[in-house]
Amino acid sequence: RDFTLNSVQEALAELFACVPVYRSYVAPEDVTLNEVDRAHVEAAVRAAKRRNPAVSESLFDFLRQLLLCEDPEGLDERQRAERRDFVLRLQQLTSPVTAKGIEDTAFYRYFPLASLNEVGGEPDRFGTSVEEFHRFNLERQRLWPHGLSATTTHDTKRSEDTRARIAVLSEIPEAWAQAVARWRTLNQRHKTDVGGTELPDANEEYLLYQTLVGTWPLAPPDLAGHERYVGRIQEYMNKALKEAKVHTSWVNPNEAHDRAIERFVQAALDPVGGQPFAAEVTALVRRIAPAGLCNALSQVVLKIASPGVPDFYQGTELWDFSLVDPDNRRPVDYELRRRLLGELRAVAEAELPALAERLLRHPEDGRVKLLVTLRGLGLRRARRELFERGEYRPLEAQGGHAEQVVAFGRRLGEEEVVALAARGFVGLGMPERLPLGPAVWRDTAVALGEGGRRARYRDVLTGRVVVTRDSGALVMGEVFAHLPVALLERG
Repeated sequence: RDFTLNSVQEALAELFACVPVYRSYVAPEDVTLNEVDRAHVEAAVRAAKRRNPAVSESLFDFLRQLLLCEDPEGLDERQRAERRDFVLRLQQLTSPVTAKGIEDTAFYRYFPLASLNEVGGEPDRFGTSVEEFHRFNLERQRLWPHGLSATTTHDTKRSEDTRARIAVLSEIPEAWAQAVARWRTLNQRHKTDVGGTELPDANEEYLLYQTLVGTWPLAPPDLAGHERYVGRIQEYMNKALKEAKVHTSWVNPNEAHDRAIERFVQAALDPVGGQPFAAEVTALVRRIAPAGLCNALSQVVLKIASPGVPDFYQGTELWDFSLVDPDNRRPVDYELRRRLLGELRAVAEAELPALAERLLRHPEDGRVKLLVTLRGLGLRRARRELFERGEYRPLEAQGGHAEQVVAFGRRLGEEEVVALAARGFVGLGMPERLPLGPAVWRDTAVALGEGGRRARYRDVLTGRVVVTRDSGALVMGEVFAHLPVALLERG
């Protein structure tokens, strides 16, 4: 009663804006919060106080006490139940507030590297070390061994393959900056002055360029295909900029702005008038796409072998360069996938190594991704207990390209599988050469910690047998002879 209704509402709104996660997890019978939830509430209260110096601290202290379930003395059971019910309702409200504020607003305004702007992601955090990846997997194996491992869903901002390609830009920052500067100059003539503002503005234009790089077709489309692609990009930019709510929005559309963006995309991608720009985009994509495809293959292997249950969104068995809905809801050609799957299943084991490398050298049709998915999921089905309950063992790479290898083992009794995936493909010489063989990997090896015993492993993806050295280490030049990924089954 010491605070007015308006002041409490304003303080709650400010507090919600500072909550660093979707929600806390207080249950009706709880009287205390776990340490993680407590830390999030404390951080939100501190931030809200700092950002609102004109609001009485005692008001935020009251809300802190309420959210931490610290009931003052003298309350009866009904009053305590009311307070707990209020906390439960707040938990239901912070999630959509966070989603709309972060994913559906901030993610469309701030995108130094758009592949990081994913649901649950942190766009200001560039990359994860291999050590952090292992720590995460160990915790997941302990707490959530049956959690869903999804790389694309109906709700992702960009499909897994689109993100995998955009991520390559982080390996060529200077070349990327130079390309953007040239593209801005080339497309300056397509801009429209709307109320004294040239549109698209610099931020909107930068989003468009990253979007084009991430979704540019692997093979030149025919005229009808090109028109469909232009339409997809126009629809995406319309949605993205309305979500950003800077110049236009769903609630208050700015038609002049929206038309200016639509015209800009059409003019920049015009087969004749936009030719210099389109040619440069094609050249850059040709440079980074092979590394992006290899990123995607590594992602498939890590998803399949890591703790959790791997999920495959409709259509992503082959390459999929989709954007947020409705772009990722387009019809899927299942008949094509059935046919390619049947062909791959019919391949003899002895032919797999040559086939895998051939598909990697000519990856346009996506069969190399389907092959890795097919063989990897076959291993999971055959070794179900191992992947559900098996120990997770981080493995350390050594040698010149140690930082470009992710390796871990899964073990259950006498059963063992070793997963290996390469990363940082530009640093491995792509696109001039594939990241395969001893000439690329030189002295890079992964120690298995077996006390120097030699052991034989069969790569499920290619059917090849790999033997460790006397030191008990796997030599990457041999493991990555035909693909930059491997799933080794001991036997």
